Amino acid sequence: MPARLHRPFAVILVAFAAAASAKAFSADASAERPPNFIIIFCDDLGYGDLGCFGSENIRTPNVDRMAKEGMRLTSFYSTSGVCSPSRSSLMTGCYPRRVNLHCNDSKLCVLFPADRKGLHPDEVTIADALKPAGYATMCVGKWHLGDQPQFLPTQQGFDSYFGIPYSNDMGRKNIPLPLLRDEKVIVAPVAQETLTGRYTEEVVRFIEANKDRPFFLYLPHTFPHVPLFAAEPFRGKSPGGKYGDAVEEIDWSTGKILAALKRLGLDRQTLVVFTSDNGAAGGSNAPLQGRKGSTDEGGMRVPCIVRWPGRVAAGTECDALTVTFDLLPTLAKLAGVELSADRTIDGRDIAPLLLGHEDAKSPHEAFYYYQVDQLQAVRSGRWKLHLPLENKRRNWGKPLGKTPLKLFDLQADIHENDDVSAEHPEVVKRLTELAEQARLDLGDEAVKGAGQRKAGWVDQAVPQLLTETPGR
Repeated sequence: MPARLHRPFAVILVAFAAAASAKAFSADASAERPPNFIIIFCDDLGYGDLGCFGSENIRTPNVDRMAKEGMRLTSFYSTSGVCSPSRSSLMTGCYPRRVNLHCNDSKLCVLFPADRKGLHPDEVTIADALKPAGYATMCVGKWHLGDQPQFLPTQQGFDSYFGIPYSNDMGRKNIPLPLLRDEKVIVAPVAQETLTGRYTEEVVRFIEANKDRPFFLYLPHTFPHVPLFAAEPFRGKSPGGKYGDAVEEIDWSTGKILAALKRLGLDRQTLVVFTSDNGAAGGSNAPLQGRKGSTDEGGMRVPCIVRWPGRVAAGTECDALTVTFDLLPTLAKLAGVELSADRTIDGRDIAPLLLGHEDAKSPHEAFYYYQVDQLQAVRSGRWKLHLPLENKRRNWGKPLGKTPLKLFDLQADIHENDDVSAEHPEVVKRLTELAEQARLDLGDEAVKGAGQRKAGWVDQAVPQLLTETPGR
């Protein structure tokens, strides 16, 4: 949200006092230590692709059980309809335009192999935020915030990394899709049907190795982004076709992770978030309008489940407006970490909503829908205003041309069918004013916002090529 609407958060962490830390992290005081955090971040999973969100042809018993044991967030948003921008928000607590990752070095909507641009190393990620409080940190999966060494997870607060640096459709004959461990390529090209299984093994090993200290695990899955792959036990088994196979393997992976937590006695000490980076391209976004890459609800509203036995009430639902960038300040607060105020972030602490506080409500006056560099819509409460645009941007292909102003009541019309702007001119006026505040702070198209920061940049970018003997 615009900086002038909200008090700023920060980047440098003030952790526990040394004595309290020693007590909290000791093996015999595990009940008093900070909670563990796991974020499972799917790639292109749609709002309607899980059983607990209405899917009838994809079987997700483990994620559905997560929902029964935790909370469904039904108005949870990504900040972009595509990969790199949405991931920048999750990691930094900011809109993509604030950290200048709304486009790549060629003004395209995502980063590509050997781009000169990436997440600035001076930005504070969730991992950076938690490390001063004694957290072990690991990223397993698709990073997609820059593939140059200074942009990789190990330079962004993570102790270790195992995964692919960008989308699985970005391998080329001269740059085969690489699998990295930390900053070194260990396999190229990687067999994609092995990825979900390999990720799961790495996650379980990390949990086992860090069971006696607080940890943060970020698992950005490769799938169900195309091209679609699944391991042999799942291949051809789903009523949802290849797409369903990939999602059902992710569900299996989630079950393995939850089982490991239970086996190690960490179940009640661990908050697990399961969500997606944007809407589906080939799956279901029902009952929402639109798809991946759009600023319709189906492009940016995503399924989200939060599970924390004993803290998040089982079988609950929250329809308050919440956003991926809320996770950074929320996890910091739950970890007992205070963020100092040297820069603005857009996320807000949503722990009161997750923990079921009676008076809790959305901390956001407005949420802004950007398409690459163009502000296209704004939501406030139940209302969503699609702004009038002379030349509406698309992620790929030709612009859509002139589009009219439209107002939707998302509580009554989740599919964005009925324009009610004529009946509510006062709402149109208020949301138009909110949009202008966003333009001043975050910018719009070629106009830079006062609150934008620089992305990371290298003058000479090199592709990730095999640097070790091919192996596992």
